[in-house]
Amino acid sequence: PATPNVMFIGEGPGFHEDQQGRPFVGPSGKLLQELLDSINLPRADVYICNIIKCRPPNNRDPLSIEIEACKNHLDEQILLINPQIIVTLGRFSMAYFFPGEIISRIHGIPRDWHNKTVVPMFHPAAALHQNKFRIHLQEDFLKLGNLLSSKPPTSRQQETSSPEQLNLF
Repeated sequence: PATPNVMFIGEGPGFHEDQQGRPFVGPSGKLLQELLDSINLPRADVYICNIIKCRPPNNRDPLSIEIEACKNHLDEQILLINPQIIVTLGRFSMAYFFPGEIISRIHGIPRDWHNKTVVPMFHPAAALHQNKFRIHLQEDFLKLGNLLSSKPPTSRQQETSSPEQLNLF
């Protein structure tokens, strides 16, 4: 969307994402879609990207040099999108905002970062491999849904609402 209030940041493109040139379209994307559906948040209303922009060989974890090489791109995306809420999916995107933190300690807990709310979460791929992470993701998405319903609309949202017809009498 042109003005999303929520931005999801994953780690890097997987096989399916690399093939299609879109983030979260493989099995992790299917789970992400289910999680979005669970809180009635249409995928079309959020912006989804990755911390690194190219698929690492053999789908390995991103290297710090790769994250540094893509840093300016991600910073520019955040600046242009200007979301109210950023959801990090996985430990690498979480560490981008909160270096030195451990995802198992801070997942699902909204934190302030440069006047934005950042919510760290486990990556959907982790949930596909271990059920405990799926349960954490489901709980964290419920918290996200509550957070979204408690946030007042931004002026940007108010500007895009339908104009009201004024009565002359």
